[in-house]
Amino acid sequence: MYVLHYAPDNASLIVRLALEEMGAPYRTALVDRRARAQDGAAYRRLNPAGLIPALETPEGTVFETGAILLWLAERHGALAPLPGDPARGDFLKWLFFTSNTLHAETRMLFYPDRYAGTEATVAAFSARTRDRINRHLGLLDDMAAARPGWCRPDQPSVLTFYLSALLRWLALYPEDTAGWFDIAAHPALRAVAAAMEARPAARRAALAEGLGDTIFTRPSHANPPEGSAT
Repeated sequence: MYVLHYAPDNASLIVRLALEEMGAPYRTALVDRRARAQDGAAYRRLNPAGLIPALETPEGTVFETGAILLWLAERHGALAPLPGDPARGDFLKWLFFTSNTLHAETRMLFYPDRYAGTEATVAAFSARTRDRINRHLGLLDDMAAARPGWCRPDQPSVLTFYLSALLRWLALYPEDTAGWFDIAAHPALRAVAAAMEARPAARRAALAEGLGDTIFTRPSHANPPEGSAT
């Protein structure tokens, strides 16, 4: 059984969605963000970067969302083209683009004070970050419109869940500028997100983390049974 170290409505949600879709046995261990447990020695032994999630496996602990997803897909032979599949290269480049570029820029948007200086600089930095995110989403929407086998509404993958969760958070955060993001501007991604939120795996994850019903297309802030999303 895996142990998913998680906080509700954090990047660990993406891993939970994959585990649920795969039917892989796991249990969760809350990382209490209110108490800054991610900075504590116990959690840092699992993930020295102090970021959520971390996944304990029989082969040791894996961290970094993209790495966990790829490890699970290969271990279970599901939700991604496997080594040797001709589609593998295309899948990998978009998975890494999502993880290394879109997700990284999303973190910059949510925590601009960590990357910019004065209040005026933060505002300008955030505006530029929103522009870059929209360009990234445009590229991803074009990719999804081509309906490759690993990113389409009728075929879940680790990438479809990853993208759907990021769309959720872009609609909700930062709270003081929420409303800038319009999912309707990215119809192919919206179709993927709508299909993913209807899957039983997403329903179970939403119930476990208090996310509501339309968790990707019309999201609301989490009301989790334990822990805090922020």
